[in-house]
Amino acid sequence: MPEDSSKKYAAGGARLANSTSPYLRSAAHQPVSWYEWGEEAFARAREENKPILLDVGAVWCHWCHVMDRESYENPQIAELINKFFIPVKVDRDERPDVDSRYQSAVSAVSGQGGWPLTGFLTPDGRPFFGGTYFPPEDAMGRPGFPRILQAVADAFANKREELERAAAGLADAVVQAEAFAGARGNFDASVIQHTVEATMDIFDVRYGGFGRAPKFPHPQAVDLLLELYQQTHEERLLHIAERTLVNMACGGVYDQLAGGFHRYSVDERWLVPHFEKMSYDNSELLKNYLHAYQVTGKLFFREVAEGMIGWVNATLSDQKQGGFYASQDADYSLDDDGDYFTWTLEELRAALTPEEARIAELHFDVEAHGEMHHNPAKNVLWIARGAAEIAAQVGESEENIRLLLASAQRKLLAARASRPVPTVDTTIYTGWNAMFVSVFLAAARVLEGETGARCRDFALKTMNRLLAGAWDDARGFAHRLGGNWLPGTLDDHAFMALALLDAYEATLNRDYFAAAELAAVRMLDQYWDSDGGGFFDRAADAPKMGGLDVRRKPLQDSPTPSGNAVAVMALDRLYGYTGNSLYKERAAATLSAFAVAASKYGLFAASYSLAAVLHTLGAIEVVVTGKANDPAAQALERSAAETFRFGKSLLRITPENQPTAWLAPALANTLPHLRADVAQALVCSGTTCQPPVNDPAALRTLLLQTGAGAAPAP
Repeated sequence: MPEDSSKKYAAGGARLANSTSPYLRSAAHQPVSWYEWGEEAFARAREENKPILLDVGAVWCHWCHVMDRESYENPQIAELINKFFIPVKVDRDERPDVDSRYQSAVSAVSGQGGWPLTGFLTPDGRPFFGGTYFPPEDAMGRPGFPRILQAVADAFANKREELERAAAGLADAVVQAEAFAGARGNFDASVIQHTVEATMDIFDVRYGGFGRAPKFPHPQAVDLLLELYQQTHEERLLHIAERTLVNMACGGVYDQLAGGFHRYSVDERWLVPHFEKMSYDNSELLKNYLHAYQVTGKLFFREVAEGMIGWVNATLSDQKQGGFYASQDADYSLDDDGDYFTWTLEELRAALTPEEARIAELHFDVEAHGEMHHNPAKNVLWIARGAAEIAAQVGESEENIRLLLASAQRKLLAARASRPVPTVDTTIYTGWNAMFVSVFLAAARVLEGETGARCRDFALKTMNRLLAGAWDDARGFAHRLGGNWLPGTLDDHAFMALALLDAYEATLNRDYFAAAELAAVRMLDQYWDSDGGGFFDRAADAPKMGGLDVRRKPLQDSPTPSGNAVAVMALDRLYGYTGNSLYKERAAATLSAFAVAASKYGLFAASYSLAAVLHTLGAIEVVVTGKANDPAAQALERSAAETFRFGKSLLRITPENQPTAWLAPALANTLPHLRADVAQALVCSGTTCQPPVNDPAALRTLLLQTGAGAAPAP
């Protein structure tokens, strides 16, 4: 066994006390002598010739907290860890680059992934064994964590050569898998059809969504279905998207009182969620509901979108300074399992009048026996019956039922506010904020009014804060605001490039466009694979990552949209504005880099297929001219805003506010011949502009016809 130097170096978790990460800070009291990820930990492991115990988790992760309490707060287990290992704790939100590589490795070893991720590494960082949650004691035929720790320590001491061979083989396997060796080929737009067919094949016709339990949202797949419906008018595409969105919004996976979606449902009916709420889920689902409202005009989708925005404004954002927070925890204590969000029958009745309670029980399906296993009296609120059905059942008017439900919802929300509130991670991550900036700017145009104006103002406030605090001319974007500089990822730059283009389109402020190009240049300079095409997730000048320093190229949506797909979207939109052939060439080369592999990913290649749609079709750009307060111009702008087409750009030009640069070549050639004070709309795609129109209905028709059939129909 290695020499026991645990007493010499033990600091408990005190090294984490001043960490930027709330997940790491939450472990500062533990008796485990944790290190943050970095050279200090690797140097200590090499010096003492000890294996590394890697724990990857997140502040929102329920089972991470369970393992913390059961094992890492246990003095006897901590003593084992400190004696035989160098323990390293990682926040997966703060270090997605570390998480993704070790997830791949541990999945190859154990056949499973997720959080907490528990890995055992050589002193130089190469994994040789791992898993996810380990119980504190032997149970149900599974070895407990102490037995695992002892066995790994013994193997490291006595079977070192065997472990080194396993680590080397595993590292090679991760390199091959993550670099997509052999995936390059000729890009073929038929991949769009393959993705849609694979998605349709696993559609749950009864409950909506894709696959069986547990059920996760797949916003990129829904957007793909909606865009192809706009092109083909194939009713089944719309049916799948609508049924999925309606059933999710009516289920317990949606917070029926405050708005916002929980991370996923443990059942196929969308009833019982894992209760954490993630920034990236809610930004992308908000896009879905806005787009569904644009496509169908159904108020239900608008109401869900407005409910989500209300929750974000109240809970998941810094309204004073700008910025969207990372997540809200599922629980408020380790003994809790969604208790903040769930209700016993007695709790509901105590908060409401008897008349309100009677209606709320029918609407939300609240009974003496609920859905929660840890407390069978607890009910998840979901929409079991609508107002019309309840009205018919109880013999009252639908209007009165709606009034009672609205009153009950307000009172239940107020009563819930008195409970201990699950923690909000107030970290502001660059890429996730960019995703929300984009969708809030879209909401501003779709929803209009006070809600729209507030979305626009807050999105721009957030963007300005990111540009001021997260950009460095030499290093590009940081991964998050605050703390020590944390290098940005491909996602941070790609999502920011898109959001900056959205900000430019909303304001015609050329500074936003210039910043979008800087983000793209950074991507091309530091992330581009000059050998195989496509983009790596880490910059070439990023610090080394220890023994698993794999140059990884992300393709699949997991769970955020693929960084390479988003990079293609940004480059194609930039090409549409500038005519710079480098953007188009690199977009095409990125699609080709994954051409052989993409069709095998099915549902998880939805973002790649959306990028393929945009690349094949070309960016659709709409310019509306006319005086600022001209009702005819406003009607044209409204028609363009109401019509969903993926990747569509909308510029509102007035005599006082005209872009002098950064227009698509076709637009740049045509716009000088149009009077800026006359209400008219111009639609361009690629190198072609259609004749101007001045009728809103004609504009909508033109937008729907542009590029129709460009992508193969399913």
